[in-house]
Amino acid sequence: MTQTSIGTFVEVDTTAGRVRGSWRGEPGEASASAAFLGIPFAEAPVGELRFAAPVPKAPWEGVRDALEFGATAQRGDPGVTLIPEPSVPGESTLNVNVFTPAPATDAALPVLVWIHGGGFFAGSPASLWYDGGRFNRDGVVTVTISYRLGFDGFGWISDAPSNRGVRDWLLALEWVQENIASFGGDPSRVTIAGQSAGGGAVLTLLGMESAQHLFQGVYAISGALADVTPARGEKFGRELAAAAGVEPTVAGFSSLSEDRILELQKKATELGPDSLESMIKEGLALGPSIDGELLTRSTKESLAAGVGADKPLVIGATDDEFTMAFAEAEKKLRWIPKGMMLKKLGMPKPELKPYLAANAEVARKGTAFIAGRFLTDRMFRTALIKIVALRGDAPTWVYRFSWPSGTFGFAEHCIDVPFFFDCLDSIKITELAGPNPPQQLADEVHGGAVSFITTGEPGWPRYTAAARETKVYDTPSTVVADGYASVRPILDI
Repeated sequence: MTQTSIGTFVEVDTTAGRVRGSWRGEPGEASASAAFLGIPFAEAPVGELRFAAPVPKAPWEGVRDALEFGATAQRGDPGVTLIPEPSVPGESTLNVNVFTPAPATDAALPVLVWIHGGGFFAGSPASLWYDGGRFNRDGVVTVTISYRLGFDGFGWISDAPSNRGVRDWLLALEWVQENIASFGGDPSRVTIAGQSAGGGAVLTLLGMESAQHLFQGVYAISGALADVTPARGEKFGRELAAAAGVEPTVAGFSSLSEDRILELQKKATELGPDSLESMIKEGLALGPSIDGELLTRSTKESLAAGVGADKPLVIGATDDEFTMAFAEAEKKLRWIPKGMMLKKLGMPKPELKPYLAANAEVARKGTAFIAGRFLTDRMFRTALIKIVALRGDAPTWVYRFSWPSGTFGFAEHCIDVPFFFDCLDSIKITELAGPNPPQQLADEVHGGAVSFITTGEPGWPRYTAAARETKVYDTPSTVVADGYASVRPILDI
């Protein structure tokens, strides 16, 4: 391993060639770290490679600048995320960003690999919220990765490799195994983490036998599993091809521009009032799919079979992930009886009274709030409890993020991300969290993550079937028994 410092620059050798990153702070200072941005781990997925499995990046000559974020798979602003995740134009969209306090040393620091969310069709690793500087301060090398999104990454095509986005994750993690030591990281101490679709990604990887050598721990934030069934995936692919007037083949889809596929994809996945319930029941149409090759069964079935049982897992969600879906209509919804609204969202009659009783405090706030809580429970929190139960005695820690945003008045989707990264001083925090969000809570959430990445334990008791101990992040934070008790009336629907 060799390092060259030139002013604020630092150069490191990777398996494909030398890269030039930049120091933040003076090299040698305790608070200094270096950023290497936009390092390609695969060839650009264009032309013949557009719908192919990712191909490792060919070696280059000389020194490659890694000073700016690489191109992103996300195009434009889909308007679906509360996190500032910019789109960067360009073709070479399969990149990693490495943040490290000890480039080209033998520091062997623990490593965090972050997979962004965005419903598997949006999102970007170029967010300032995902900067690894604060984790670097605490002795953790941080890597953020990109992957193909939407139909290009996950759509069924009759003669193309399945799960192309999943294959991108795997190749990026292989890159980490081969190269992270050159950046001061330890490839045998890798924790994968992600939020929303990224949380679903790391749970998917936890359930994959073929991925077990690539990481040692998992931190799933508001994880949304896809596990698209073969029939659903093929139906979506054929319908998209028919709408475009092409055959559902590589040749057919390759004849369509990127913009045209994005247009068709958006139209096919738009949610209206009548499609919300079917989305709740059937899940996402684009995402990791059970293909019989990479994913031979659902993630839950794999976890029940003991896959990943040796890996420590931290898993949790916010209290009101999707309450925003109803918040704007709060005044109108107050005239709709709570029971009628919940039945419309799929609540069976026998579960209605027990659920309302278990969530009486939320129900008192009105129809919009109880509808949002029910949608949150159906989409996130029931799956979380089931995943924990399927892991049995495997080392698992459970949390809830309950602190209510000063902007929204409840703990909405994405609110916990800036606390995890300890970046409450970053851009666009007020829009999500309100003015003056509590730094003490960020210290707790971020500190627990650092502890887990470093030691394998986040600092509160493991979850057991008997005690069901749950960390509740709030002001103040507590540890309670069965923190998800309010969800249990609907576990079987």
